[in-house]
Amino acid sequence: MENPIPPRKKRGRISAGLLALDAWLDSSLYELRFRAQQFWENATIFFRRFRVKGWRRGVIEVLSESFTMAAGGSVVMLALAMPAFQETTGNWRNQDDFAVTFLDRYGNEIGQRGIIQRDSVPVDEMPDHVIKAVLATEDRRFFEHYGIDFLGLIRAMSENVRANSVVQGGSSLTQQLAKNLFLTNERTVERKVKEAFLSIWLESNLSKKEILQLYLDRAYMGGGTFGIAAAADFYFGKQVKDLNLAEAAMLAGLFKAPTKYAPHINLPAARARANVVLSNLVQAGFMTEGQVLSARLHPADIVDRGDRKSPDYFLDWAFDEVKKIAAKSGIHSLVARTTIDMNIQKAAEESVEFHLRQFGKEYHVTEGAVVVIESNGAVRAIVGGRDYGASQFNRATRAQRQTGSSFKPYVYATAMENGFKPESVISDGPISWGAWSPKNYTRGYSGRMTLSTALIKSINTVPVRLAKDHLSIPPIKAMAEAMGVESPVSSHKTMVLGTSGLTVMDQATGYSVLAQDGIVGTRHGITQLVTHSGQLVYDYSKDAPPPHRVLSEQAVASMNSIMVQIPEVGTARKAALPNIRSAGKTGTTQSYRDAWYIGYTGNYTAAVWLGNDDFSTTNNMTGGSLPAMVWQRFMAYAHQNIDLKPIPGIKDPYVDPAAIAKAEEAAKNGPQQAVDTSDRPPVLSSTTTRALRDIADVFHKAPAIAAPPEPETLSAL
Repeated sequence: MENPIPPRKKRGRISAGLLALDAWLDSSLYELRFRAQQFWENATIFFRRFRVKGWRRGVIEVLSESFTMAAGGSVVMLALAMPAFQETTGNWRNQDDFAVTFLDRYGNEIGQRGIIQRDSVPVDEMPDHVIKAVLATEDRRFFEHYGIDFLGLIRAMSENVRANSVVQGGSSLTQQLAKNLFLTNERTVERKVKEAFLSIWLESNLSKKEILQLYLDRAYMGGGTFGIAAAADFYFGKQVKDLNLAEAAMLAGLFKAPTKYAPHINLPAARARANVVLSNLVQAGFMTEGQVLSARLHPADIVDRGDRKSPDYFLDWAFDEVKKIAAKSGIHSLVARTTIDMNIQKAAEESVEFHLRQFGKEYHVTEGAVVVIESNGAVRAIVGGRDYGASQFNRATRAQRQTGSSFKPYVYATAMENGFKPESVISDGPISWGAWSPKNYTRGYSGRMTLSTALIKSINTVPVRLAKDHLSIPPIKAMAEAMGVESPVSSHKTMVLGTSGLTVMDQATGYSVLAQDGIVGTRHGITQLVTHSGQLVYDYSKDAPPPHRVLSEQAVASMNSIMVQIPEVGTARKAALPNIRSAGKTGTTQSYRDAWYIGYTGNYTAAVWLGNDDFSTTNNMTGGSLPAMVWQRFMAYAHQNIDLKPIPGIKDPYVDPAAIAKAEEAAKNGPQQAVDTSDRPPVLSSTTTRALRDIADVFHKAPAIAAPPEPETLSAL
């Protein structure tokens, strides 16, 4: 019988092909393995020739580990160096090529900024004793190290340990230049690391002579002067070429502490410091005791410049404004008429220093900043810190600190612009926004309340509920920016309670919109720029962009009707001005790191910040305590003998009896807080001032009284 299934010839051919492929793969893999083993064996035999034994192997192991650590260290060093080298981008050589003389609002000279080109003197043309005095005091091994003087650092540390205090600094001259050119005086590890890398970068890119020239031209020398040539002219009325040894020693002593040893402020201290410089010259071997004896016996005298103190923080800010305005003009030697009022400036400085001296230890607070803006937008005062000589960092214009509750007016202004009223009712109850559950300062809740009450009592839950349920974050952020805030405003929901960092200038600018009836774009510090020959370069009244409205009159009136009650019955009663209505808001950040008070009248807006540079916590200091007291002291002075203007939407700039009675009634349900009036200076109301001026006008316009005839006995003599 035949097989019904025919043979599968095709399948047989496929199977044979697969078997052949399998055999080829097996043989190829075997051959590859065999060749790999053979190669490895040959390589092993080859490298055995380089194998070392005994003590040589230990050396090789140490070198190998050293190379590995060096490679890793190089990567770490590069990561640390990159942020420092980013500071060198830009035309840093010409950053101070402007020469600007500044005048106050009345035309009085108040200082200079930039390089004074007529005073710039090359190092080669300076007297030998000038260079030696600087190097003996600042960096004796300047020509021997490469940016960082390790031997000098060890010597300084040993001297400080021996004296049990800081008597010598370890920074080289190059490190000081790196700080002056690129960094600030903040005492942080990050700044010191950047300073070290930048000093090496300077040594790599500049000659020693260029480094010394830049140091002598850029260093702050007190009295608003920058550079040794400008200081020689300011203090002695001389060019650097004409300085004697005693004068050179006095100038060399200014580099480390220009404010402390400035001779026009404290001549005895400057002479004592100059004597130390003379001793340094002898110790360094640059001069003998006989050569410096005459300078010791005949110390330097200075020219009489009067008792003029430059408002350096304001000048730094105004100098930046000048450079922005005049950048396109191509003219760099200018005279700038500014808006500063030196009386208000001194009052603000005095108030900050007075309160920090009186209460700084009690509250554990060391620094403060103030900005004062008149209702026409003119910046009248800037206090960027307690001591410009100790720290040139401008805390008023550059430090971004959390604002706390002082940010709430931006939230409420947005609400008023979107149809809410002061009497609108919102619930003060527990609220959660995602994982965030903000609570009030008192940890309690009061139920339903008006927006007016919520802002006066600084309730936290109400602005959060406004943002979450009614406004959302973007409109609030846009409102703050529209009102003049220039610092980046966070878009996170916590920004409602002031987690964004703003500058004191931002706060003063934003609140001034409420004092200017909703108008923004008026803030300015420069009114005119002219050349020394009188050519007009810039005029604010003609060249500045026109201001514009960001808040409706109704929204402004609603906000101000609430804000005026905060100094009267709210959290800022220590800021209340005698017989003058003011408005404002306090702010305190987490852990009491920052305390704010920003307030305004119809005449001025002023922002006050108090805190610590290292972000350490204060001793329970709130915005309604020390900042409000600082604000009240200088604002009371600023309002003396002027015509008081009403706050927009508030009829009377005075606190009338009805308002006081209403405030006392409302205060029964609010927190009680004593008001310290012992340090308030006397203030004349605008009515009294106006009456006195009217009397003076009567006397001026009255006809002259004829002189009585002389007696005959006298006329005959």
